[in-house]
Amino acid sequence: MRANPALLAALWQRPAIRRVTISAGVVTALAVVGCAAIQTRERELTFRVVPGTASWYQGLPDSVQEMDLPVASEGAIQHIHAWWWPAGQNAPALLYLHGARWNLTGQMFRIEQLHEFGFSVLAIDYRGFGKSDSEGDVPSETSVYEDAAIAWRRLTQLAPDPTPRFIYGHSLGGAIAIDLAAHLSEEAEKASKKPPAKGLVVESSFTTLADMAREVTWSWVPVQLLLTQTFDSVDKIGHVRMPVLIAHGADDRFVPSRFSERLYEAAPEPKKLLLVKGGTHNNSMRIGNGEYKAALHEFFGLNLDSAPEAREVQSLGSPSGAAASVRAAAMPYKAP
Repeated sequence: MRANPALLAALWQRPAIRRVTISAGVVTALAVVGCAAIQTRERELTFRVVPGTASWYQGLPDSVQEMDLPVASEGAIQHIHAWWWPAGQNAPALLYLHGARWNLTGQMFRIEQLHEFGFSVLAIDYRGFGKSDSEGDVPSETSVYEDAAIAWRRLTQLAPDPTPRFIYGHSLGGAIAIDLAAHLSEEAEKASKKPPAKGLVVESSFTTLADMAREVTWSWVPVQLLLTQTFDSVDKIGHVRMPVLIAHGADDRFVPSRFSERLYEAAPEPKKLLLVKGGTHNNSMRIGNGEYKAALHEFFGLNLDSAPEAREVQSLGSPSGAAASVRAAAMPYKAP
């Protein structure tokens, strides 16, 4: 049925019709703008980007190479800032994915630890963090997944086969690492190949962003209906087809270790859960230094130096899944 122009013109002459039509248009526009503003605020709260250099950053070691990785974005080329820290010849390589708030300058203490473990490390800042491009925009779940995938492709060039390559993610970076590992696993399965990563390491992470939101609000609030950023790790980890090491500080007050226990339950074999007694959100790798080395050596078959004695941690590993007490090195740590 076609509209009658004469009738529409006559209706528009009525003040009440004009007011209702204009008001409806204004409300619609405000709703669209409001949703966009709410989504931007949600992303700001999710990533909580702290600009500038971390106060405890003391500079890069001489052997670290800085580089920028190009990424196509809406017809333009943006860049992801990265650090490449090679280790010895034939060393395993690892992609480091950091969490919220701090850029690479706030991650040096953990990157140093992984390098001391014997890894060549490629670490990136997602777009919107540090020296990576942002064009004034805040990161999103989609953009950080894209950045991780681009960084992985660069790692395969820096450390080509047969170098063993691993994915590591801390906190929110753990969710990004799980997404990357799941996609690599699915692509390999379609091609009837083994995944290109030898293992996944997830530290101090969570199940879903909605679960984390409920942790800091009220459990009865249906936050899953309000969030556009989901980071549904507990579902994705079931699609991972590589060994998974999950580590968490038992005394983590920011992200409770029960989230890692749920991730461990959802992950397929082979898998290992490391609960570091006395470990908090940021220092489990330091507190559990020795057990980290033992897990990397035993679980992934990596030839790393033996660890000195120290603090007790709880370890759950496949295939038996039985709890065991082990010793791990306690090293000095400066909290960010």
